[in-house]
Amino acid sequence: MATRRCMRLVSGLVGLAWLLAACGGAGPNSAQGPTATVSPPQTGSPAPSKGGSSSPGGSPTESPIPPEKPVPTESSPPGDIPDNTAFVAYHAPGGFTIRVPEGWARTRKGTDVTFTDKLNTISAAWLSAAPPPTVASAKQTDVSQLRDTQRAFRLGQVRSVTLPGGKAVLITFQANSEPNAVTGKQYRLDVERFEFSRGGKEAVLTLSSPVGADNVDPWRIVSESFAWS
Repeated sequence: MATRRCMRLVSGLVGLAWLLAACGGAGPNSAQGPTATVSPPQTGSPAPSKGGSSSPGGSPTESPIPPEKPVPTESSPPGDIPDNTAFVAYHAPGGFTIRVPEGWARTRKGTDVTFTDKLNTISAAWLSAAPPPTVASAKQTDVSQLRDTQRAFRLGQVRSVTLPGGKAVLITFQANSEPNAVTGKQYRLDVERFEFSRGGKEAVLTLSSPVGADNVDPWRIVSESFAWS
C-alpha cells in the first residue's frame, strides 16, 4: 500500500511540474536554464527559397533585361568578315533557306538556329504568324519586346523592304553585347532584323556585328539569299 501511495504521489508531482511549465511557471530546476520546447511535426512540402528554382530554363518566360547604358564603340572592332569568305546554303526546318559563312559555329535552341564567329552573329527563327507582320505591328509589338530583352536597346528604323525572297519588315537597332564570360567586356552592336511571312508562317532573320565593322556586303549576301522552300 505504501508503495502505491508513493507512486501516485510521484505521478502527481510530475504532472504538476508539466502543468507549471505549460503555463509559464518555473519548475524545480528552472534556475539551471530555459525549458526546451518541442515543436509540432511539420506537414506538407517545405517552403521554396527566395531564389526560386536554380535549374536552367526553369521559367517559361524571359525576364526583362535590367537597364544599362550603351557601351562605347570601338575604333577598330574585331568584326570584319573577310572578303574571301565562302557561303554555304542552310536549309532551316522552318521551311526556308539562307546562305551563311562556311565554318561558323552553329547552335540550335528550340526553333532558333544561330551561327557565330567572333562578334558576328546570324540568327534565324520561325513561328506561326497570323496576320503577317507589318510596319505598324512591328512598331507596336516587336519594338516593345526588343526594348525589354536587348541590352541598352536603341531603335534605328522600322520600314518595309523588298528582297529576292519577298517583302519583309526590317527593324534596325543598336544594343550591347552579352558580357564576356571571363573579362566581362561588352561591345556595341549594330543589328538588322528581317521579318518575312508566308502562308501563316513567319521567319525572322537577325544579323548583328560590332558598330563600325564593315559587313555591308556579307550581310547583303545573307539577307538576299533568303528563300522559302
